[in-house]
Parts: sequence; structure tokens; C-alpha cells
Amino acid sequence: MRGRRRTYAVWELTLACNLACGHCGSRAGARRPAELSTGQALDVVAQLDAVGVDEVTLIGGEAFLRRDWLTIAAEITRRGMGCTVTTGGYRLSAAMARGLRAAGVTQCSVSVDGMTATHDRLRGRAGSWQSCFLTMERLRSAGVEATCNTQLNRLTTPELPELYRRLRSAGAVAWQWQLTVPMGNAADHADLLLQPVELLEVFPVLARIARRARQDGVRIHAGNNVGYYGPYERLLRSPEGAAFWTGCQAGLSTLGIESDGTIKGCPSLPTRDYAGGNIRDRSLTDLLRDAPELGINLTAGTPAATGKLWGFCRGCTFAEVCRGGCTWTAHTVFGRPGNNPYCHHRALAHQRAGRRERLVQTAVPPGEPFDHGLFALVEEDLDAHWPATERPRLTAADIRWPADWVD
Repeated sequence: MRGRRRTYAVWELTLACNLACGHCGSRAGARRPAELSTGQALDVVAQLDAVGVDEVTLIGGEAFLRRDWLTIAAEITRRGMGCTVTTGGYRLSAAMARGLRAAGVTQCSVSVDGMTATHDRLRGRAGSWQSCFLTMERLRSAGVEATCNTQLNRLTTPELPELYRRLRSAGAVAWQWQLTVPMGNAADHADLLLQPVELLEVFPVLARIARRARQDGVRIHAGNNVGYYGPYERLLRSPEGAAFWTGCQAGLSTLGIESDGTIKGCPSLPTRDYAGGNIRDRSLTDLLRDAPELGINLTAGTPAATGKLWGFCRGCTFAEVCRGGCTWTAHTVFGRPGNNPYCHHRALAHQRAGRRERLVQTAVPPGEPFDHGLFALVEEDLDAHWPATERPRLTAADIRWPADWVD
């Protein structure tokens, strides 16, 4: 059965949020109209179990703003599925942390984006950075493993080495990176985005931190849109350094659930284009079997898998395995998948040819959760004048390495 291919689900319990992030793809803040009731949510848990899901990550908005969030988490673990939580870390109480442990949750990821001023600016709340570290302390005290996730953008990237030092001292055991992409609020603030050519500066920084983290025993995880196939691929893809990117997993090993019951192959995908239906209307088994939106990658490993590739990705050496990289990233840039400008291999190939790529926004998003605008791709000489309309180009000199950093 096609549904058995889904092993991991990310579930937006509510769109309500106590932060106001300038890069939030779902434009979280207020709860969705007609979010699932407790009874409906518990039925979703049973259906996830029935189709063979092994692990569920609860997100928001902010998951703990649903009063029944721990009831849902406990039912997930009672059925033998793993359950983790991702939180903005703003005002998660010690009692909540203890409640997580009692519900069987052993790991919680806290979102931290840069150092104090940068994080508070991006998250829209003064004091939110300090609150994240208090949350990690409360999690550890409750017996819940604290991990971290960070957005990579024009503001956060220079501060990554300093942030690593702070996270390590705070006891974070793992750190995941994800590129900020032009979805939702981030599409309204396109100046936050890295330009494709700036990946040439970013990836050596990531690699240097990853090597240090390996020595320190901190697990580094590159998110699905951080790649691909450059000299640091295996180093960044898994703590063991053995994995490499094998293509978008939306509809293969992942599943996304919105708080009103909408089902997608990946939680980050634009809802308008990738919603496969609603669990209120049809069972999860039926949706996984019949909805074409939930089967967008079922041709992986066959010649048909490259049929929708275009631009640079169509002629790429890694096309059959990569399949255009992260569908979410490509679609939010160009309005369709199959050509992903955020690729290290691609930036290096252009550099060798004396060229670079730059994105210019041509359309703004309509203002809905998980929406996006459009961008045009400009290819130009590597040393061409950097437009005055752009933020200054990120360089190695912008990265703030602690004076006592030892590789």
C-alpha cells in the first residue's frame, strides 16, 4: 500500500503563536478557523499508526498553545510511535517541560536564530532569545533532550560560530540548519534571503563548525534545503558523515498535517499547490492511496523522475538522484519545482565558469499561510558590480569567529 511508505509526519497542532517571526512561512499568529477538535486529533493519531508512521513531530504556530497538546503527544507515544516537539521556546514553563516527559516525549527542538539582537528582531519579541535558553534548561531538568534548529539567512549566518559556542555551553546535543526561503512572511522580507552565489561563503563556514561539533559531540544535521553534492556533502548530511542527499522525500517518507486537517506530502510545501485533501473528508489511508499531490515523488529511482526538471537542474550530473533538490525551496522561488538555485554544487559550477546567479523578486505573495511570490534568475559575470539595490554581498570577512576558536 502506498501509505506504508510514509514513516515520518510533521503535525501543525495549531497556527496560534506567541511570537511574530519575520521569516515565518505559515504566517502563524492566530489559530486557523475550524482547527481539529481533541477527538478528531486523537483519531488522526490512530490513523497515523494504521498507515505505518514511526515518528511524529508536533509543531505550530506554537504547539503548547493548544490545551490538549500533551494529551495528543501521550496518545502518540502510547501507540508506540516516537514523538518530538519543535518550539519557539518563548515561555515554555517548567511544568510544560515535565508534562512533555510524562507524555513520553524525550526530545524537543528549540528554534534559535542568531545571537540576542538578531534573534529578538527576527522573532518579533524582546527577550525571546533569553527565553529559548531558559526553555532548554527546563527541558534538561525535566529529562527531555534539548536540541536546536536555526534558519540560515543574511542576518544569522555571520553569527553562526558565536551561536554554536552558546548552544554547546547550554547543553544542546544536536543542531539542525535550514535555509530561509521566500515563503509567507519571509517572502515579504526578501532582503533576508541569501543569494545563491553567497553559498560559496556559507558552506565553508558550515563545514568548519561541523568539524568542531564532531569533536565536541554535538550532532549536526543539514536540513532538506541545505545542499547539495559539494565537497562537504557527507560531513553536513549526517553526524556519521555517511549520508548524502537522495532527493525530496515529500510523499515518500514524510507527511505534513495542518491544524485544520489538511494533508500534504511535506509540511513546508505551499498549501494551494500541494494539499492532497482533508482528513475530515476522507481517511488518511484513502488520501495516501489516491491523492496525486501526495505522490509527487513516487517516480524516484525511475527515468520519469527527471521529467519535470528544467534549467540548470535538467542537465546536472546528479539529476537522477537529486531530482531538483528541495521541492519547497524551488517552488517558492519560481512557482514550480524542478530547478533549485540554492545548491552548492551549482554555485561552484558557475564559479568555475566565471559566472554567478542572483535572484530578483518579481511578484509579492498574496498574504496567506504557506504562500509565496515569484523571482527571476539573473546570471551574470562573477565579478560584476553588486547592485546598490541589494544588501552588501556576504563575504568571509562578515563571519564573526570567536578569537579563541580552535579547529
